[in-house]
Formats: sequence, C-alpha cells, structure tokens
Amino acid sequence: MVLPVFGWKRSKTPLNCLFESLLMPPFLILIVAVLFETIGTTALQASQQFSRLGPSIVVVVAYGISFFLLSITLKFMPVGVVYALWSGMGIVFIAIIGLLVFGQKLDLAAVLGLAMIVGGIVVIHLFSNASPH
Repeated sequence: MVLPVFGWKRSKTPLNCLFESLLMPPFLILIVAVLFETIGTTALQASQQFSRLGPSIVVVVAYGISFFLLSITLKFMPVGVVYALWSGMGIVFIAIIGLLVFGQKLDLAAVLGLAMIVGGIVVIHLFSNASPH
C-alpha cells in the first residue's frame, strides 16, 4: 500500500504478519502498548535519571515494545485517535502507579482532570467511528 502524501510503502514484516494472524483487535494491541509505556515510565522514575542500569534497560525495552505496538494500531485507526487514547490511558495508569507505588498524592483537581480523560477515552471507544469496536 502506498501512502499518498509521502509515497511510502508499507512492508509486510514478519512481526506485522504475526500480529495480523493473531487477529488481535486493534484496541487490545493499543492497551498492551499503553501497558508497556506505563512500565517504561515507571522504570524511568526508578532509574533515577538513568543512573541505575537495570531500570534504565527496562525503560528502553519497554518503550521500544510500546512504540512498535503503537505503530501496529496505526494500520487500523487514525493517528490522532490512537495518540489521544494512548496518551490518555498512559496518563491515568501512571497517575495510579504514582499514587500506589511512589506515594504521590493527587488533589481534587487532578482527580477531576483524570476523570475527564477517562470520560474522553470512553466516548471515543464507544461512539467514534474512527475507533474500531
């Protein structure tokens, strides 16, 4: 397939074929991408500005997997919707991990803002034709 704006051709890599053969719904692939992004961000906090080797390696590997999975979802959903869902879910997951793992407190405004993000994710997933259900 040729992308008309840039003239790029999408290639069938073995990993892309694997994901297509598994018939994983794009939204499920996106959720797994967000989970790896959350792992990477949590490890980023634990790496202490990349001064600890173990968490630093986890950051690089988890973000790599996350971006790979994110790219798979772009075959099925528009980039704006994918990025909105990916970043929104990531923000909520990291806020929860920050609270539970790192003891970072959230005030009422933060909780209300996170609730609005979750509401936006639900609206896109349930009602948007741009997001496969």
